[in-house]
Amino acid sequence: MLLLAFDTATPAVTAAVHDGERVLAESYEVDARRHGELLLPTIAAVLRAAGADKRDLTGLAVGVGPGPYTGLRVGLVTAAALGDALGLPVHGVCTLDAIAHQARTEGLTGAFTVATDARRKEVYWASYAADGTRTGGPAVDRPAETDPGERTVGAGALLYGLPAASGPEHVSAGALADFAVRELAAGRELLPNAPLYLRRPDAQVPAGYKAVLPA
Repeated sequence: MLLLAFDTATPAVTAAVHDGERVLAESYEVDARRHGELLLPTIAAVLRAAGADKRDLTGLAVGVGPGPYTGLRVGLVTAAALGDALGLPVHGVCTLDAIAHQARTEGLTGAFTVATDARRKEVYWASYAADGTRTGGPAVDRPAETDPGERTVGAGALLYGLPAASGPEHVSAGALADFAVRELAAGRELLPNAPLYLRRPDAQVPAGYKAVLPA
């Protein structure tokens, strides 16, 4: 196995290469305004660092959100294009699941919630049991309307004063890749390459056009 993973659902632009046993190379840069500019160079950089060619890849894993539309679509479109060009399967991973997996690998135990910034003074969130099973979400709510329990990880906890635990602020592609590898090895299906937006986009088609021509 040689899996390329990347995510643009948070302010981090991150990519990694995983050989089925460990992360061979990873890049992580936080810049919410440059997803489209940074992703392809980041992918090229991690492939070089791993000593791999894109034709060596056996699959792709991409974070499907939830996340803001503008950043999230960069990763999804890139995954679709690469998968089609290289004839590779594209596995979708819930970004919140990847953050939860990273938190556990960094030593967090017990039940907790992951919350990321959804803008509009809201958070994307999901809750996880002590065994890692997702027990709530993914959903989008105002921080006061969530049920974070005693511990929350992610940027949403830091931004909105939720009860925070030590853990990652944004997703790491290395953690996303490792989560995908473990799920596939266990025979569990991952998600399709389709966005988890959870709410309608800011841009709306105007309704009730005013007639400008005589009837």
